[in-house]
Amino acid sequence: MKLIVRVLIVCVGIGLLIGIRAYEQTLFMDPLIHYFKGEYHTAILPQVNTFQLIVDTTYRYLLNTICSLLILYGVFNNREVLRFSALIYGFLWVVLIGLYFTLWNLMEGNNLLITFFFYIRRFLIQPILLLLLLPAFYLYKKKELRQ
Repeated sequence: MKLIVRVLIVCVGIGLLIGIRAYEQTLFMDPLIHYFKGEYHTAILPQVNTFQLIVDTTYRYLLNTICSLLILYGVFNNREVLRFSALIYGFLWVVLIGLYFTLWNLMEGNNLLITFFFYIRRFLIQPILLLLLLPAFYLYKKKELRQ
């Protein structure tokens, strides 16, 4: 694939991630955004439709995953990297959404669980995994070229 096409793919992926973040208020039903911006250790949890919260969190995770996979494909131009990354994203979604749902039901009044829930939620709604996979695949590729 030509370099200009790869750069364009990466730019589109980054632009979409920025768009998701910029329009998060209108795209997703997430009352926890305001909850976690305040003093959430002392505030009362807002009443939320748990099913809708999980669906919207999954939707945001899916959009971030698609954009991240697009960026990874543009950077590395390798279908194996794309497949492996998709498996990692899928596996982590299963684990994290399970923890997310479990903690949501247990955390009322428990500051430690609320903090843990905050970080799991952040991992689900932000493209943090992309920031971990990019250098990991880069180092793997660099090591592979040395051999």
